[in-house]
Amino acid sequence: MKLHNTLSKQTEPFKPIESNLVRIYSCGPTVYDHIHIGNLSSFIVTDTLRRVLGLSGNKVKHIMNLTDVDDKTIRRSQEKFGNLEARSALEKLTDTYTKVFLSDMGKVGNDVAAYEFTKATEFIPAMQKLIERLRSLGFAYIADDGVYFSIDKYKASGKKYGQLSDITQDSTSEARINNDEYDKTSAHDFALWKKQKNNEPSWELEINGQPLTGRPGWHIECSAMSVEKLGQPFDIHTGGVDLIFPHHENEIAQSTAGHDSSEYASFFVHNEHMLIDDKKMSKSLNNFYTLQDLEDKGYNPLAFRLLVLQSHYRSQAHFSWDNLTAAQNHLKNFQAMADLRWQKSEDKVYSGPDYAQYQKNMQQFLEDDLDTPQALAVLSQAEANSISPITKVNNVTHEFQSFLEFIDNSLGLGLLDSKDIGTAQKQIISDREQARATQDWTKSDELREKLVIQGVGLRDTENGTIWYRL
Repeated sequence: MKLHNTLSKQTEPFKPIESNLVRIYSCGPTVYDHIHIGNLSSFIVTDTLRRVLGLSGNKVKHIMNLTDVDDKTIRRSQEKFGNLEARSALEKLTDTYTKVFLSDMGKVGNDVAAYEFTKATEFIPAMQKLIERLRSLGFAYIADDGVYFSIDKYKASGKKYGQLSDITQDSTSEARINNDEYDKTSAHDFALWKKQKNNEPSWELEINGQPLTGRPGWHIECSAMSVEKLGQPFDIHTGGVDLIFPHHENEIAQSTAGHDSSEYASFFVHNEHMLIDDKKMSKSLNNFYTLQDLEDKGYNPLAFRLLVLQSHYRSQAHFSWDNLTAAQNHLKNFQAMADLRWQKSEDKVYSGPDYAQYQKNMQQFLEDDLDTPQALAVLSQAEANSISPITKVNNVTHEFQSFLEFIDNSLGLGLLDSKDIGTAQKQIISDREQARATQDWTKSDELREKLVIQGVGLRDTENGTIWYRL
């Protein structure tokens, strides 16, 4: 397996630190609202990476955080549930949107059961322990509104601030920044802990006898959760390119301060944005759609997954309704190919696709820096050549089933989720074949139309009739 590592800016062979165990940490959503499909596309990439890493027999331990306390969640909880106590309001809001997020994840084919989700509010003690350590070692200091990380002290210790991005002296400010998310051009001392403001949820903290009741900053959350669950260093950290700075740079700094090694994670894998009208999809620009918007227009959520996978994760993807329609048509073609498993032929000679070879070719592309566009091109070739029922002889049935399992395991397209058509529908197909044999074209057309009404189409080939779902 080869992956592009943001740390080295190169595509490198990937080998887990611990034999046959890959430890991944993925920055998850802030659960204050429905996530938009641009964010959802990042989670599709991460899910696909986990799937591909498991193809070679690796066990994958995959942690994804849920940010359930930060500026956004607090602000929204006060807007919606201001009549409740602050922590109760926060919990009510974030529990609601956590359920929405997990539902969306499942709909687009992400295997929710394969993750361990960690809520930030459940790791407050681990965050406080890290903050106290950084303070005792001189990398953090107490200010009037909280506890801050000192970038100057970190650099003075011999560590590099800017492992992922180019941070120069000119871009480093002496000011402190208390916002959880801030501008992408200047590096500031950032808040590890924020003292409580009026009506904000809070947790008790005391350092050297000084009361600091409040709540964590955004960056410290991921450092505490990732190391608590995976150790340090772990194998792969994932996220969108917008998280490189400041979030991931700050994670590295606060996690490695005071350690002999500057390694927090061996690989950082970042995916590019999804664009709409050549602009980044974002709530601030109000140019986004949610998965519900797609479903309301009749699209299969798995068609959106396919749309995402049609672009390489390090290239910007472009969303449009035309592109989504094309992806949905491709998905239907793949599903029709999968339905051939219900339509076996008694032919003794097989001249169809070599599914084992297609599978091998797809895996080679997927393990080459997750080249999903090329893997899908191979899948399209297999689909185009699957023009007849599957022959029962020469182990073809087994190879075809294995091929479909490989597609679902690696790409998450759910091709094996469909069931066979009913006995009554099969009888209509048999009756139509008899009508065609006697050249009763009127009856043949009537029977075809009867199936169309039931959502089943027919394609007549020289090797027999193939049905597909409309």
